Amino acid sequence: MSSFSQLTNDLKNCRICEPHLPLGPRPVFQLTPSASVLIVGHAPGKKVHETGIPFDDASGKRLREWLGISTELFYDASCIAILPMGLCYPGTGKSGDLPPRPECATTWHQAVLSQLPDLKLKVLLGAYAQAAYCSKEHKTLTERVAAWESYLPECIPLPHPSPRNNIWLKNNPWFVKDVLPTLKKQIDIALS
Repeated sequence: MSSFSQLTNDLKNCRICEPHLPLGPRPVFQLTPSASVLIVGHAPGKKVHETGIPFDDASGKRLREWLGISTELFYDASCIAILPMGLCYPGTGKSGDLPPRPECATTWHQAVLSQLPDLKLKVLLGAYAQAAYCSKEHKTLTERVAAWESYLPECIPLPHPSPRNNIWLKNNPWFVKDVLPTLKKQIDIALS
């Protein structure tokens, strides 16, 4: 078994957070070594936990629109890798889903990145992904997204595409005007 096959097998069978997961473990990710774009999000929501398909929800629909790519291309693992900060649904808290379990990122992210030699762009969705991958110079999600140009060409920080962020999008119209056109260009470059 190749080291990549072993890694994906280990990811599928991960149980390190099992005692903390209300619906049990069901790691959700999409990986192949040839992927040139990596999408790093929070953790699967309940619907994604049920289907086992990453971004198979309203967030995914919006994300595909932001990226300017078809559903078919989005789910082409040879092009697009998807690795959340937490691989499994963490459960629900007072105001939405709980944060991703921290064990996942520290256990798996570096190992996965080492197996993606063709990676050209990381799309960092939301505060948890950005805290792990972005400069500590920018303290908030809004600061990081506003400084998006400083992270190119390696990565681009975005708000999470969840409908819960509609107020953020309304309060930050520059995101759609300034960031999304460049995001689409960067995706085209990375996939070409």
